[in-house]
Amino acid sequence: MTKAEIANIIHERIGFSKKESAQLVETVLEEIKQALIDGEDVKLSGFGHFMLREKHARRGRNPKTGQDITIEPRRVVTFRASQLLKNNLLDDAE
Repeated sequence: MTKAEIANIIHERIGFSKKESAQLVETVLEEIKQALIDGEDVKLSGFGHFMLREKHARRGRNPKTGQDITIEPRRVVTFRASQLLKNNLLDDAE
């Protein structure tokens, strides 16, 4: 699903103009992004939890050459689905 598809759903269900719907989606995603940049976790009730995780430097291997390399430390975003979302996914699979 794309941002444009989400904006279109908002347009159809709520009745905002397409431009307003697109701005709403952009604003929400920008706020989530900024919270993560600021080091905050983002919890969306009934959906899930976005968290920042620090990965330490580690040894790796270049798959092309087989040469040992050091993978630099970095921050990554992880997502943990809420129990409600997990249950909904399981119910739909049955």
